Amino acid sequence: MNRRKSLQLLAAAGLMGPAAVLRAATDASVATVDDLPLISGPLTLYLGRGEGGLYEDILDAIRKRNPGLDLKVRRGPSSALANTIVAESGAGVSRADVFWAIDSGSIGRVVGDAKVRQLPSAIRNLLKTDFRFDAWAPISGRIRTVPFNTERLTREAVPKSIMALPERDLEVGWAPAYGAFQSFVTAMRLLNGEEATKAWLRAMRPKARSYAGEFGVVMAVSRGEIDLGLANHYYTLRLKKGRPAAPLDLAFTRNDAGCLLNTSGAVLLSDRPQAGLFVQHLLTREVQSYLSREAFEIPLVAGIQSPVGLPAISDIHPPAVDLEKLANLRPTLDLLRETGVL
Repeated sequence: MNRRKSLQLLAAAGLMGPAAVLRAATDASVATVDDLPLISGPLTLYLGRGEGGLYEDILDAIRKRNPGLDLKVRRGPSSALANTIVAESGAGVSRADVFWAIDSGSIGRVVGDAKVRQLPSAIRNLLKTDFRFDAWAPISGRIRTVPFNTERLTREAVPKSIMALPERDLEVGWAPAYGAFQSFVTAMRLLNGEEATKAWLRAMRPKARSYAGEFGVVMAVSRGEIDLGLANHYYTLRLKKGRPAAPLDLAFTRNDAGCLLNTSGAVLLSDRPQAGLFVQHLLTREVQSYLSREAFEIPLVAGIQSPVGLPAISDIHPPAVDLEKLANLRPTLDLLRETGVL
């Protein structure tokens, strides 16, 4: 299949608008789908629930580009699928070829407790240096933020330390049942210890209003129900794309769990060559550009523009956390229940 035909297929699937096609035609620093052989044969993917069906668009484009691929997808929450993979591995059963999860905590669970395949260098070398692991491939990043209502607060009123938040007379929104929030609390445990995290949760509980998900948190901030919230960055950027005049902006803490950089990721669970080729497709210019442009996720290969409206990561200063350790959720859930947050 020639270069022009591949780009046309991705455009038809909604992966590439005219500007993205132009970038793909002129930027030779990043792998493109045409650098890869076609995928053929059966492939079973366990897919953690992607945001708003955007991951489904990627799968549709991969199917169109690879007509010989027989792709079967099992969908569910990333944490539930991770538990399934661990159970299947313990029973000596291998049903999935690839696990694509929306958080590194679920990845860490599988890498630690199931039988996985080492990544070939052809996949590792596609990633930025800081995101190269032996047993899994980060696909896209998301950073913790403090969205705030610009009619109720100035940026200077938002604390630069997440640990200082309980000391401020502010109305806060959070989503304790949401996986991203639980990863944030897990990072706080790793960085600050159990007792400090417990004290923070207890102090925050009377100040915080709970929502079912983090987009709900950001919506509440934009309506002025609360002063600020705790949420991944892309919810604010998506809302601002649709409502540019919304009184909403992003603030960041520094070097703490409040600006944790987490990632989605993929694990190889079989030796089938189509499994590795599938993961390589996720790291191509076309897919990474789409995730940045439409999902507002952070590309993890070099040469792709970051989401519009997000500062450079070097200006945000996320903490150094072993992402695989975010898989240890049990102590986090115990703390959330003990403090009455859950």
